[in-house]
Amino acid sequence: MDKSGSSWIVLTKSFLEFCVLGWDNLPRTLLMYYTNFLSSPEGYFHTVICNHKDYQNTTINHDLRYIRWDNPPKQHPLSLKLEHFDDMVRSGIPFARKFAKDDPVLDKIDKELLRRSKGHFTPGGWCFGSPLLGKDPCTVYGNPIVVKPTLRSKKLEKLMVKLLDSENFRPKQCK
Repeated sequence: MDKSGSSWIVLTKSFLEFCVLGWDNLPRTLLMYYTNFLSSPEGYFHTVICNHKDYQNTTINHDLRYIRWDNPPKQHPLSLKLEHFDDMVRSGIPFARKFAKDDPVLDKIDKELLRRSKGHFTPGGWCFGSPLLGKDPCTVYGNPIVVKPTLRSKKLEKLMVKLLDSENFRPKQCK
């Protein structure tokens, strides 16, 4: 079954290992098939997932992107600006596109959502330093593989549960 969808996808580590390490011939066969496609990212992973018994019921038909379109929609989405910030946050959707280079909304996202200071990494559960006096808390760090849940990750979990519980979830999986 040939499937296609968004090129904006989230894939699990185990699925990527399946595709790369190739203990099954399906990913390699489909990779050769999709090599000559114009938009292969919109079909390759979807087709592998929907044609392997271990992964076909692990999909959610939502690209987790906040996108604004003209009305009627044109080929490309609108560039998000400061005026879209509140709607973007209220949506609860974890990713967004598209942004103009150096748009002020990116600074607002860094400051208010990511708690990132200019010139510093985005702080995370691996940062043990103190942000006092404007210091980068990530100058002292622990294991970058160990990630502690935050309020934002709880919001992502809530969104995923909502998508999984929706009545439209099952009919839109690999059918």
